Amino acid sequence: MATKKTSSKKTSSKKTKKKEKIKVAGYEMIKKIKELIKEGNVRRIKIKDENDDVIMEIPVTVAVVGTVFAPMLAAVGALAALLSKATLEVERKK
Repeated sequence: MATKKTSSKKTSSKKTKKKEKIKVAGYEMIKKIKELIKEGNVRRIKIKDENDDVIMEIPVTVAVVGTVFAPMLAAVGALAALLSKATLEVERKK
């Protein structure tokens, strides 16, 4: 399943945040999350199911620290096994 991206901008009085939604198959989830974290401009990743319910929320500033990152990826792997389709909502720094 190819990934599908949509994006929107959310403005606040302090900072501009860019949100992007990426639809992925469950087996692609870990690979895509690793790619997003390597980009370095991601603040938060939300994993949503087909009903648009938030299943997991990852603050990437915490995930960059190696000791915290590995268990989060293990949890994401377990979710990927349960979900056939998911949406990653990515909040980026502007």
